[in-house]
Amino acid sequence: MKKKLVVLSGAGISAESGITTFRDAGGLWEGHSVMDVATPEAWRKNPALVLDFYNQRRKQLHSVVPNAGHQILAELEQYFEVEIITQNVDNLHEKSGSSSVLHLHGELLKVRSSANDHFILDWHTDLNIGDSDSNGIQLRPHIVWFGEAVPALEKAIQITQSAAFFVVIGTSLQVYPAAGLLDFVKPNTPLFYIDPQPAKIPNLRNKLEVIDKKASEGLVLLKERLLHLIQK
Repeated sequence: MKKKLVVLSGAGISAESGITTFRDAGGLWEGHSVMDVATPEAWRKNPALVLDFYNQRRKQLHSVVPNAGHQILAELEQYFEVEIITQNVDNLHEKSGSSSVLHLHGELLKVRSSANDHFILDWHTDLNIGDSDSNGIQLRPHIVWFGEAVPALEKAIQITQSAAFFVVIGTSLQVYPAAGLLDFVKPNTPLFYIDPQPAKIPNLRNKLEVIDKKASEGLVLLKERLLHLIQK
């Protein structure tokens, strides 16, 4: 029976595919702060700007491909039951072949009704003012904006609690509630953190092994380490 490998991935793994992030851009996008394009208040104030922001992100996503880091995670399914919890809204984990991906912050290639969180559609082109659900209500990006609840959090906690190995890749661990998942890793579970600029993690119960490299390089080392552990 394969052991469960749970991965929490962040912007760092997608950045290697060429996806720009707020973190890379100093919190700005073409002069707009994250608060201008990724909050419920921004949506109410200027929905056209918000839609344009996500339309540009969607176009960018269509132009990139998974990198070696995504591919290694998919390959690890040969040896482990891999479950990925991602803070990313792109589909690069899925495109690389990973079969179990939970998106904490929503998905760029989906939209939903502004009035009904359960009315969700696949959407691969621009979303415009006037695009509506079956009741004529404006559609919005299927994204968890700053200040909104994270519906997938409970499932993410359950997955985290079942981990035999837990890996954090490419995240500053500054965005909650995702960063709080580390509190739910069972005691004595091996914990790995891959990031070229790893954050300091206070009050951690589990032993942490830090690999201070970018995702693709760090995952080569992690794969060797994990295979050694299960072959002991």
